[in-house]
Amino acid sequence: MSVAEPSYFHNMKFLKQNHKYESDHTLFIKELKAKNPQMEAGQQAGRAILWDKPVTPLDEQARNKASTVKQQAYVYQNKV
Repeated sequence: MSVAEPSYFHNMKFLKQNHKYESDHTLFIKELKAKNPQMEAGQQAGRAILWDKPVTPLDEQARNKASTVKQQAYVYQNKV
């Protein structure tokens, strides 16, 4: 033990215990995936629909940015 380390640092045995523990949630997810092996493919297909988009060309990005209309600070207030 070095001088800089506090004495309680070496008494933390709980950090090394039970590496084989799996929570109820983890067991549930593993069981669900075992029952429905096609579920993960469906999740990936859903992700592809919402998130995996092709990159927009820079000229189109600039055109989109230039064509936006500035929104007022509070949208429900009448214009003064």
